[in-house]
Amino acid sequence: MNNPLDTIKGTIIGGLALSIISLLILDWSELSTTGLLGDGVAVYYGFMRFFHVIAGVTWIGLLYYFNFVQVPALKQAAADGTGSGITKHVAPLALLWFRWAALVTWVAGAALLGASFTDTFLLKPGYEAIGIGSWMGTIMLFNVWGLIWPNQQKILGMKKASDEEKVVARRVALLASRTNTLLSIPMLLLMTNGLSHRALLGL
Repeated sequence: MNNPLDTIKGTIIGGLALSIISLLILDWSELSTTGLLGDGVAVYYGFMRFFHVIAGVTWIGLLYYFNFVQVPALKQAAADGTGSGITKHVAPLALLWFRWAALVTWVAGAALLGASFTDTFLLKPGYEAIGIGSWMGTIMLFNVWGLIWPNQQKILGMKKASDEEKVVARRVALLASRTNTLLSIPMLLLMTNGLSHRALLGL
């Protein structure tokens, strides 16, 4: 019998199975934000929070990987000529997960806001913290799809580009990625603020 941990697919399936078992063992109300929520609402918000958090962990984790690991590693790899493996195999796959995780994070977050979406983005009283965090996340999403991904395609040779265009693309992608790293710090602080969640739920 194969060990499920031998493959990423088996690992994910195992994690989902353990999650289902956990839900069957626990009373769902224990997982809701407040006992005032009905079962249907609790299930909806529970799954939306799950998708929002797990996609966000993937997105920000890869953002930090790019900035803290890949960029400095590529500088060293360029010096000894070993960077082709990263640019050919690692970077494209990481960017695939990176950009789609960013989109899922934002969409799940918007679903969590629900009827409070407009009040949140208009920074209405009681929604300032999560509103500012939401705007930061939106700017970060734009940077991923509008600046980082198009320019990385030029850098990695997925799109035709001259040497001069690649130089510009590297600079734009780097600054956009660094901007997202900068924004991620206050964004995570605001998004994990208890007051933000209470405002979101109208409590």
